Amino acid sequence: MTGIINYGAGNIFSLKAALDRLDIPYGMVNQADELDNYDRIIIPGVGHAGAAMRKLEASGLAKYVGQLTKPVLGICVGMQLLTQYSEEGDSSLLNVVPLKTLHFESRIPGKVPHMGWNRVFPENDCPLFDNVGKDAYFYFVHAYFIEYNATFTAAYTQYGLTFSAALQNRNFFGVQFHPEKSGEAGERLLLNFSRL
Repeated sequence: MTGIINYGAGNIFSLKAALDRLDIPYGMVNQADELDNYDRIIIPGVGHAGAAMRKLEASGLAKYVGQLTKPVLGICVGMQLLTQYSEEGDSSLLNVVPLKTLHFESRIPGKVPHMGWNRVFPENDCPLFDNVGKDAYFYFVHAYFIEYNATFTAAYTQYGLTFSAALQNRNFFGVQFHPEKSGEAGERLLLNFSRL
């Protein structure tokens, strides 16, 4: 069973619809004692990283999520929450991955936010990308990005600069794109996670 952390900062409807299409069983995690009911955990998220972190702390889940030993997948802002710090709201985050989340503005010449389909290049044999077509395209919507670091970057992409499209540190994974909106490649990634 896959648990979806329900802390009021995620587009849970589209994620649930994708899991339903794939026949991946799931339930909602509303409080810390429910984490034990699931084999793996998804942290969804849209919007503001600082506000999402405050909601995660208010739910009482923040102090437990970073200690999990089962597979954890952060999606979009959920991935950013795994980092040490975000420029969005000058926010300290979960610090599962010792990287920073930075704003595109003033760092790239292109439009902000980065929105639309972009090619992703996996590295480090990350199991999320098993049987995903090489250089597959995924759907992005974000104004903040996670700095590239060869140790923790499971896949990278480029939009004015090179940044982490996916992360891995031990049992923790993150994707900046939305797999639930990324067609066949995104569905394959969710299936791969469901089998970890």
